[in-house]
Amino acid sequence: MNTSAPAPQAPCGPAAGDAARPHTLAARSYLFVPGNRPERFAKALASGADVVVLDLEDAVASDAKPEARDAIASWWAGAPVAERERVAVRINDATAPCHGDDLQLLRELGIHALMLPKVETPEHIAALLAVLPQARVLALVESARGVAGVDALAACTGVTRLVFGTLDYALDLDLDITEHSDGLSYAASRLAIASRVAGLAAPVAGVTPQIDDDARLLADLAWARRHGLSSKLCVHPKQVGALHAALAPNDAALDWARRVLAAEAASPGAARLDGRMIDRPVVLQARRTLQRAAR
Repeated sequence: MNTSAPAPQAPCGPAAGDAARPHTLAARSYLFVPGNRPERFAKALASGADVVVLDLEDAVASDAKPEARDAIASWWAGAPVAERERVAVRINDATAPCHGDDLQLLRELGIHALMLPKVETPEHIAALLAVLPQARVLALVESARGVAGVDALAACTGVTRLVFGTLDYALDLDLDITEHSDGLSYAASRLAIASRVAGLAAPVAGVTPQIDDDARLLADLAWARRHGLSSKLCVHPKQVGALHAALAPNDAALDWARRVLAAEAASPGAARLDGRMIDRPVVLQARRTLQRAAR
């Protein structure tokens, strides 16, 4: 079936009050699993990852993509609702020959959560929504052109979160990112600011390919947090636990948050703690800390 359609103008532009939306506790981890390895789906779900991304793109060779679509369809048919709700599918980008086949699969199965790679323009989002009007799109920004247009992308209907594809972005700009590169900082900050203005959750940081290197994983996460990103893509189940532990508030942070809220409750609007005034941003930060701990 031909799923192509003229690309309408993407319904974009932040609604009134979007920038004032409160921060939300969105997914912390997105774990990729190749779509043609269905024997790994259960292990991925058991890892505790907030979202499991069944991959039809980079993790699957071109000649195995039909097999991957069949495997996802078979798994989806028998999967419990609770597991379906934790799954997204990374499809191939809008220029790929099999992009239409991927969209047809998602439409037939009723899968709405997806990751769209190599997003650069609102038209990419609009063309997808013409086929899947209820799509919830994780927009994977991986190029200079995508970063340059990220404000419009973040404001598009259907986009629920931005994702920073660091490896492809570095390739596009010919950056050396064997260690953290200053060349990534501008793009990461652009994604973070665009997300905040559009009322989206903070962006998702790219992968750490070193599977057995927790120190590198946590260093990458710390770098991402300093630039306004709040979660991360994972390439192996063992990365999930370390990531979640690093994102959880420690005992000192929890003690501080509880003391702040106790002081505010005792003297609303005029509280002091450890010699400093407790203003509204401090109270909101304390509440957010306890919300993260409750996960």
